Amino acid sequence: MFSRRHPSQPSKVLVFGAGNFGSCLASHLGDSRHDVYMWARELSLIEHFNKYHKNPMYLKDHQFPDNITAVGPSMPTKEFLDDMDVLLFAIPTQFLRENLKALKPLLNIENMPLLIFVNKGIEIGTHALTLEIIADTCGSDIAKAATFISGPSFAAEIVQRQPTSVSVASFTESEAQKASELFHQPHFRCYTNGDPIGIELSGALKNVYAIAAGMSDGLGFKNNTRAMIITRGLAEMTCIGAAYGASPLTFLGLAGVGDLFLTCSSSNSRNYTVGHRLGAGESLCEIMKTLGSVAEGVSTAKGVKKYIDELGVKAPIASSVYDVLYSGKDVRMAVRELMELPPSRELELPPTAGEPARQLLEKLGVDQVDIPRRWPVFG
Repeated sequence: MFSRRHPSQPSKVLVFGAGNFGSCLASHLGDSRHDVYMWARELSLIEHFNKYHKNPMYLKDHQFPDNITAVGPSMPTKEFLDDMDVLLFAIPTQFLRENLKALKPLLNIENMPLLIFVNKGIEIGTHALTLEIIADTCGSDIAKAATFISGPSFAAEIVQRQPTSVSVASFTESEAQKASELFHQPHFRCYTNGDPIGIELSGALKNVYAIAAGMSDGLGFKNNTRAMIITRGLAEMTCIGAAYGASPLTFLGLAGVGDLFLTCSSSNSRNYTVGHRLGAGESLCEIMKTLGSVAEGVSTAKGVKKYIDELGVKAPIASSVYDVLYSGKDVRMAVRELMELPPSRELELPPTAGEPARQLLEKLGVDQVDIPRRWPVFG
């Protein structure tokens, strides 16, 4: 399946989600002279945005380009969707399935828009990646053509045109290239990749380690400890990803170590903030009531723990984050137990790899030749 978007022409783009990241990407595309529509659930936000071209809830000081129109709160009509070249989903992972179910009957399968997903996380209950959610709701052909954008990219810095780079992944090379060309600007560089499973896992897993880094800082530990968490977190991410069936090389890229470093070392990260407040002694309940936005790592920790147990890999940092969030373990006790673990090998990939990816590829109808060789990097 190939989308109808012509890469050399301005596009009509519908962004689902008017949160922090959806808003910033709408601004970036509007600034790139595309016609952008931003779908939101809150009527007050829609009316305020269309009157003042400012988002009253996110990026409040940013003046958005005039070629962005807020729409909603009801789902767009079939006629409206038929006129779009690109659908960009910036909806939290936990709400993606219900929105795709509502959207599926409205899509023109014979003349599909380019589909781009920027959410990061693992679905609660099913423990599904976004690829599987798309396949379940819209079919395997649409999932194979979907594209995924991930990397170190804080919204506030993107709208300030600060230099940023991201990974753009898809099973369909032409779709990854179209998405890359849509977003690519001198201040926003895109690199295509053929491992959407690895890109998804990177984006989900790094949020859990950002919570760990925040805990460390909240406890008063300094640079040595943070560097240890980032480096060992990357090793755990790579081990989990390889056991799942992703390419280990993906975790060395922008969506892996790049995004991990960013979210583990900045108070602008919501997940880091959750961890920092936990380390400072607040309860998770208090934090979630006052955070003001979604911290995907809190829910993702459940899915990651299930992956760790089912894949039989060692990921003590991620397991400790889960124990603090959901088993009532004291943060200081978790740190003490981590530091008292016996010596072990620094770098070690799992002895067996790929079963979850094989199952997902079978569901998508993707050729399952040798899994370790399945992931070309497009360039």
